[in-house]
Amino acid sequence: MIQSTKINVTAIVNAPIETVWDAWNTPSDIMQWNSADPNWHCPASENDVRVNGKFKNRMEAKDGSFGFDFEGTYDKVELFKELAYSMNDGRKVRTVFTEKDGKTTLSTVFDAESENEFEVQKQGWQAILNSFVKYVESKKY
Repeated sequence: MIQSTKINVTAIVNAPIETVWDAWNTPSDIMQWNSADPNWHCPASENDVRVNGKFKNRMEAKDGSFGFDFEGTYDKVELFKELAYSMNDGRKVRTVFTEKDGKTTLSTVFDAESENEFEVQKQGWQAILNSFVKYVESKKY
């Protein structure tokens, strides 16, 4: 078996864990924050947050030049603590949620893919996390 390279990205959100969890998992919220670049957007999202539940987020360039579905199946769901899933290509992703003093840390570890450079992948996933932080912190619940 080939050992895959793991990439870790982290962000701290100035919001309680329940707020962070909801924004991370609610399709109408996902469509607002799920992009790595302002030229991209997420026009559709489906999310069945349970073990063996599936998710699918449509990622598209705003100019319509390119798009793809980012999808997978949940392997572990622990409310307000952890989500783990397998992408359709077999790679694994795990996100851990921890709260301290009203702030929530998100830490995601994922298997790198072979098409793009390690640093490009890390920057892309980090940019999505940063977009999430900006969205949650600007939204009034």
